[in-house]
Amino acid sequence: MNRSKPLPVVCLLFHLCCAGAAPLVAQQSEFNTDPELNAAALQRISEHVYAIGGFPNIGIVIGEQASLVIDTGLGPRNGALIAKEAGRLARSSKLYLATTHFHPEHAAGEAGFPPGTILIRSVTQQQELEEDGGGSIARFAQNPAYAPYLQGIRFRRPHIVFDKEYRLDLGGVHVRMLWLGPAHTRGDQEFFVEEDRALFTGDLAMKDIRPRNFAQGSSWETWIAILDELAALHPIHVLPDHGAFGDATLISKQRAYLAKNLAAEQGKNAR
Repeated sequence: MNRSKPLPVVCLLFHLCCAGAAPLVAQQSEFNTDPELNAAALQRISEHVYAIGGFPNIGIVIGEQASLVIDTGLGPRNGALIAKEAGRLARSSKLYLATTHFHPEHAAGEAGFPPGTILIRSVTQQQELEEDGGGSIARFAQNPAYAPYLQGIRFRRPHIVFDKEYRLDLGGVHVRMLWLGPAHTRGDQEFFVEEDRALFTGDLAMKDIRPRNFAQGSSWETWIAILDELAALHPIHVLPDHGAFGDATLISKQRAYLAKNLAAEQGKNAR
């Protein structure tokens, strides 16, 4: 079946619609925007961590007593594919689901997960999702390649909500779910798999993909401070939402880029 693929710039424009800051002038690397996830892209990252590369990258963490999926893909079709792969890898039927932020390719596939899936969100991410009122879904659906994935989207209420941190015990592996403040969105969540030193950064640190905007209530200074907190975790594996996986240099390079542009902005304001 032939499907037209949206251009990366289209995806970028949708992301710009979701935040209020003026964009930086910078080169944006291309990344995969094919809405259809592929099980063949599954790879093992470390002892307990797997990932499906795509739009976006999906995390799967496997413990002895439960599993965790990080992000849903665009719409229930992708969510169902992820749930199937997580079930194939799982050692237990207990399944948790959490999302890095509320944008549709990260959160709109939750209906594809089994009814017993335990959904976790930070208070801030849940508030942001409710306040959005489906606006981001409508914007994404303007793209004809995305629209078929976004019919009749309904979001479930989370089973667990947390303020700044929630520590999840999957049995032999522990995941710290973190809300460190607003950056790309107000409700950005990061995930640190302690035993594997694997860090899921969301859209906060990506390889050669430069942020163009920050959320209401945030700033480049806030974003840099969050990156510093993530670097202090000393991750070995860094898994961003988009683009290639890497190591802690993804964080340091993203920080250096933001600091350079922040200095340029401050210099202009000083003149």
